[in-house]
Amino acid sequence: MSTKKFEVRLNINGELEKIAVSANETLREVLRERLELTGTKAACDDGSCGACTVLINGRPARSCLTLAVEAEGEKITTIEGLAQDNQLHPVQQAFVDHHAIQCGFCSPGMILTGLAAIREQQAELSRNEIREAISGNQCRCTGYAKIVDAIQAASKMKSEE
Repeated sequence: MSTKKFEVRLNINGELEKIAVSANETLREVLRERLELTGTKAACDDGSCGACTVLINGRPARSCLTLAVEAEGEKITTIEGLAQDNQLHPVQQAFVDHHAIQCGFCSPGMILTGLAAIREQQAELSRNEIREAISGNQCRCTGYAKIVDAIQAASKMKSEE
């Protein structure tokens, strides 16, 4: 039995991708398996860990819970879309500078979630605000202190602009 395919246009990292997807195909599957954007991690498949987080219209979203057909016309940002001209995005650089990357599996989701929180605030984020923002993202390697340090440092840079 063949599955019906739907032609969708996905705006991913500023590039328009035209792709045929099944009605039940998740955005995570399309990003990782079809478009080879492997920074979007596959882990729990139930939205509980945050490893598959992408930004949809600037807001964190679990790509394992988002159908690809639902994302048509939305602005999707993956971790691969942050660096510009071979320069890490300031939040990515803060993660490097503060040694917030352990195994790296949760890092893309943490970075994107942290970036969204920074963009929503006008002032430097407090440690509690950062902890609240990343509360849906799990890291199995750290106690989150370095991740919070990195996001706070990036937040401080933005508030000084």
